[in-house]
Amino acid sequence: MGNFNNPEADLDRFRFRLGFAAAFVLICFGILIGRFVWLQVIQHDFYQTRSNQNDIKMLPIAPSRGLIFDRNGIPLVQNITLYRLQVIPSKIPDMAALLQTLTPIVDLTPDDIASFRDDMHHSSRYKAVTLKSDLSDVEVARFAVNEFRFPGVTVESYQQRAYPYGAELAHVVGYVSKINDSDLQKLAKAGEEENYAADHNIGKQGIEGYYEKALHGTTGYQEVEVDNHGRVVRLLKEVPPVA
Repeated sequence: MGNFNNPEADLDRFRFRLGFAAAFVLICFGILIGRFVWLQVIQHDFYQTRSNQNDIKMLPIAPSRGLIFDRNGIPLVQNITLYRLQVIPSKIPDMAALLQTLTPIVDLTPDDIASFRDDMHHSSRYKAVTLKSDLSDVEVARFAVNEFRFPGVTVESYQQRAYPYGAELAHVVGYVSKINDSDLQKLAKAGEEENYAADHNIGKQGIEGYYEKALHGTTGYQEVEVDNHGRVVRLLKEVPPVA
């Protein structure tokens, strides 16, 4: 006996296979459309921040330097809050143009620019470098209005030591000054370099120098998400400094 062709059975098998293939294709398209909706609609904000090349950074927070009192509780030093302009060189495509544009806004002087360029050449391109310290309230306000024009440039507060008794107690109290290469070597040797990540000054001579470790305190930090302009998008974690 031979095999006989059954056109109706063949047609049914063809229809079944065609229906199965069509259903498979529809399911695949359904999965793709569902994934598209998930990524483009439901998770839009999440991936929008990623598309802006956001990054996670650790920002050190300087502790408030300890005060020094005499035996009657009278403070011999003070901490004054000031403001400075910080620049991250890696985020500036044309530094000369930036400095020219900022000059009338924050009243930059040739000395400010020369000092900044010197500090910039001795620092990482990815670390903030101080362009001008001790900004006036007017300068801070003018920059705040124009800040959107300067990605990679920020104003931050800092504390400066003041000595109400001046030279009368200078030999006893001592002073604080900018951290130099010799100070950095000593800090690295003592394993304290990381604790000065947010500081520019260190105690020199007198009580300021002798009790530096106690007066300085412990540096805190913020774990933040920043966009490709260096602006903080959100705070993820904060460990406050210890004065």
